Amino acid sequence: MLRVSNPPHTLEATFLQSGGVLVRNRLRACVVSLFSLIVATLFLTCEAVQAADLKTRAASDAPLTESTKSTDALPSHQVSKIPQANCKQAVYLTFDTGHMGIAPLVAEVLARQQVRATFFMANEATRTGGASLDDVWAPWWRERAQEGHAFGSHTFDHVYWQADLAQQKFKVKPSAGSKKGQSYVISAAQYCQSLDQVAERFTHMTGAQISPIFRAAGGKTSPALLEAAKQCGYAHVGWSPHGFLGDELPSDRFPNKKLLDQALKNIKSGDILLAHLGIWSRQDPWAPAVLEPLIVGLKERGFCFKTIDQHPTYQKILSFKS
Repeated sequence: MLRVSNPPHTLEATFLQSGGVLVRNRLRACVVSLFSLIVATLFLTCEAVQAADLKTRAASDAPLTESTKSTDALPSHQVSKIPQANCKQAVYLTFDTGHMGIAPLVAEVLARQQVRATFFMANEATRTGGASLDDVWAPWWRERAQEGHAFGSHTFDHVYWQADLAQQKFKVKPSAGSKKGQSYVISAAQYCQSLDQVAERFTHMTGAQISPIFRAAGGKTSPALLEAAKQCGYAHVGWSPHGFLGDELPSDRFPNKKLLDQALKNIKSGDILLAHLGIWSRQDPWAPAVLEPLIVGLKERGFCFKTIDQHPTYQKILSFKS
């Protein structure tokens, strides 16, 4: 006799029961998979956020270098966004050479604020143990030329005029070079050679040319000296009374805040401003505290910055020379 282990109704029940177990198992597996996916997604998101945070902190802690220059280098309120096109109130920022200790900072500020300046160059002693126009500083000058700044001569050895003498000669005293600190006599032609020596060195360093302008050391001149320079093709550029920014003055009597406030109050349209790339005697350096706030403050007052070759007076002189 054939024996049936499970009657039909029992098989149906067993099938339904096993199907229910299968559904429950699959549902449980789906829930586990979904939970695992959510956990994994949250984990990856946290890792990404942490990585971004670390990157941001590293960037904020890194020192500012030539490669990190941008308008994000300082808080946005310190970077002027005021348009400079079609400006009718121009001022003319100029720098004479010095010990060059603040030169990298000056370059960074000018680039960040999109300001073009005019540099008057002499081969002065530097904190690097050399001179401002030596091979150490050649790349720095080359970069400034590529940025569109203007350049003039400051006499190669920073030669101070002391007196006019007969036969178009001058008593002078350089503050740099082999005759530093010595008074001696030069001819008009020799003074012109000192102006030309800067131009030749600049072209050798950068491949560019200076404008036919100069600034006498210390601004000390005479009608005879200016005429001698004019005969060899150079126009003299001084500075405006309120354009003297005071970085040569003793910091104990002329602190940076006082100099900044005075400049922002008194500078007017058309002024030629004077500063240096480092002053040995000033204890509290001017540029780190004053330069950028000065630029931003003047822009907020409606001023813009141009180079000397854009000054109305020198435009006429330089166009006549060309």
